[in-house]
Amino acid sequence: MTDFKILNTSILAGLRIGPALVIMLLASTASADAIDGDWCHAGRHLLIDGSKIVTPGGSTIVGEYDRHAFRYIVPKPESGAGENVFMVMRSEEIMSFWQTPEENPASDSKPETWRRCQNIS
Repeated sequence: MTDFKILNTSILAGLRIGPALVIMLLASTASADAIDGDWCHAGRHLLIDGSKIVTPGGSTIVGEYDRHAFRYIVPKPESGAGENVFMVMRSEEIMSFWQTPEENPASDSKPETWRRCQNIS
């Protein structure tokens, strides 16, 4: 039942996504633990802790949290301020990340692929 919860949340309820993407989301989030934690991509970093996030620009704000998804609006003075950011776990180690001025990402938009940050000792 949890697998279907993600599509009923306010985070993803308005997404205009095709059937193939819906199937991908359901299949990929089934085994994922939670979106919380440190994520990295191309020298950028973000940290999700429940509804709190430290954005790639360094701001600590509150967003819309679901166990396998997160949404927030880029705060001022960060680049892209006012744009929407949507994140969805694809696996325990991989997350899709969309940033768009639109209310929802287009069904044909290609997300960035973020990965769990690796601890370096």
